[in-house]
Amino acid sequence: MLTAIFIALAIIILVALFFIVRSLINTYFEFRGKRVVICPETKAPAGVEVDARHAAFSSLTGEPELRLQECSRWPERAHCGQQCLKQIEAAPAACLIRTILTNWYEGKACVLCGKSFGQIHWFDHKPALMSREWKIIEWQQISAEKLYEVLATHLPLCWNCSIAEGFRRAHPELVTDRLWQEQELQSYQHSGAHPPHRR
Repeated sequence: MLTAIFIALAIIILVALFFIVRSLINTYFEFRGKRVVICPETKAPAGVEVDARHAAFSSLTGEPELRLQECSRWPERAHCGQQCLKQIEAAPAACLIRTILTNWYEGKACVLCGKSFGQIHWFDHKPALMSREWKIIEWQQISAEKLYEVLATHLPLCWNCSIAEGFRRAHPELVTDRLWQEQELQSYQHSGAHPPHRR
């Protein structure tokens, strides 16, 4: 009889632990990652990161308590009231950098090959950007608070073209460009217009 009671208690405890751990993990992943918010003080974009671990553990006693772990305005404004957290509470996913970029690439085509962007693979085949001066920009080079500014002035570049073009520029002696194509590309570079699709 006692054995059956102990087994039942063990099952109840394990089930409870399962739901607790699942809740912790869900909350942690909901609030982890870099975000862009509009700073209530400056009315300008700021890059922030929530303390996801604290949010997860505080959710065990109710609603998750949010606090910033990083901010692009720190350390100068490290003691601000963190009013920007209201934006994250209202839409945790919408202000994630990954969400912003996914929405930006949607419906666009690569500036060089013309291929439309489908599902973005952020862990292996990350797309890139190309500036009006033809400079290839990778996402780790962009600070979060400058994200919207960069998106407004740069062009979408797929992963394949980013790798191929980067190799072509690093090792021009190993690549043969068609003369007519190179002349066409140079003319667009001087004019400041969008570069034509490579064929």
